[in-house]
Amino acid sequence: MFSSTAERPNVIVVFTDQQRWDSTGVHGNPLGLTPTFDEMARSGTHAAQAFTPQPVCGPARAAIQTGQCPTTTGCFRNGIPLPENCRTLADHFGAAGYATGYIGKWHLADTEPVPPEQRGGYTSWLGANILEFTSDAYRTVVFDDDDDPVMLPGYRSDALFDAAIRFVADHANPPGGAESVRQPFYLFCSLIEPHHQNEVDSYPAPIGYEERYQGRWLPPDLAALAAEDSTVHRHIGGYFGQVRRVDEGLGRLLDALRSLDLLENTIVAFTSDHGCHFKTRNSEYKRSCHDGSVRVPMALCGPGFDGGGRIDRPVSTIDLPPTLLDAAGLDVPPEMQGRSMLPLLHQPGAGDADGWPEEVFIQVSESEVGRAIRTSRWKYYVSAPDADAWHEAGADRYLEAELYDLAHDPYELDNLVGLPSHRKIADELRERLLRRMVEAGEQEPVIERREEAIADSQRSVDPGVHASSFKPVRFGHQPRSR
Repeated sequence: MFSSTAERPNVIVVFTDQQRWDSTGVHGNPLGLTPTFDEMARSGTHAAQAFTPQPVCGPARAAIQTGQCPTTTGCFRNGIPLPENCRTLADHFGAAGYATGYIGKWHLADTEPVPPEQRGGYTSWLGANILEFTSDAYRTVVFDDDDDPVMLPGYRSDALFDAAIRFVADHANPPGGAESVRQPFYLFCSLIEPHHQNEVDSYPAPIGYEERYQGRWLPPDLAALAAEDSTVHRHIGGYFGQVRRVDEGLGRLLDALRSLDLLENTIVAFTSDHGCHFKTRNSEYKRSCHDGSVRVPMALCGPGFDGGGRIDRPVSTIDLPPTLLDAAGLDVPPEMQGRSMLPLLHQPGAGDADGWPEEVFIQVSESEVGRAIRTSRWKYYVSAPDADAWHEAGADRYLEAELYDLAHDPYELDNLVGLPSHRKIADELRERLLRRMVEAGEQEPVIERREEAIADSQRSVDPGVHASSFKPVRFGHQPRSR
């Protein structure tokens, strides 16, 4: 595909934290928050049904770095460092002659600052393990290659985009001038927005941005489920304000690539680690099987993706690593459990002959040990009633917990699990889930059928039960649930 390293495309991943899919215009948000992302999705490739393999920060990040399930890497919950023998995107791109760089939140180490051996093979480093603990909205503190703290000026997402633009500019032209061979670069820019600020439990948008969006529009699931113990009415303005500023930063990054004549030779991928349901599904913001927690925006542009169209099949962020390697002309390593999405581009029915699965597989930890599959129509979820969610990655016994018909109930308000009318489809989904668990490397468990409907239609779990296990951090911030 590419005859030399110099011809290979540059690769940039922009990774947000806790961003719902429907914060974007292409998914129906009417507030005009994401014109840059929307154009990227329309003119490039839009993964319209994209999901995280794990709605918890650390596990989702391990998956997108390695292309492996959280139970495969061992990072099935927060606080578990990525094993040094796990090969990451940085390892693969670095071995192919790429300059590799990481900027922003890491969340895959066990100390701050992140020591070189826990940086996943990235050679250029400007990051923090848990950025929401080392910084706030207008005080961005990260650590450089030498573990020295660096204060970046400006609003936090702007500061990280500024650093990304500097990285791109530094690598735009070889130091030896026209006689030098160009070295392609791979950059992972990991933002904290639109995540909440832990120690004050707020969503601090740039000055003036929260007021633009407060009280204007709510996603339908949040509007239906908002109650006294949820935070959606209090936080949605700041959340949407953060999303708007992130999109402006994405636009500046693309403009920088354009001005450096790199845009046509740079793959840019945009996605998030998980969503946010504002305490409507449990006592915090994620760690549930619902789309508000697991569905994320995803779009790609650049070589191989411009004009790629809309992918309507469910895909996972675990599919992004093999996709990026494939698009750069590099071999996809056999240990990756995701699949390259390139065969799905341009052709609406593509993937059928290739055996592309009709569902994505999701693992849930910390709040409970759970497993789910999500098809275009159905969501099926089981949980392990006897498992220790903080210490056990999986279980040998699960119980059916939730079933949603998304064609008739897109906001997952009516739990159909246990209804005789849906026993046949539940049994079919149960077998598909068991198959996906085994394919992911898990031992086949017992999934017990629920023989009667759950009375209140919704379940409540308490992710805060393990809060005492969180480690203290620097700069005086006191951690809450992440």
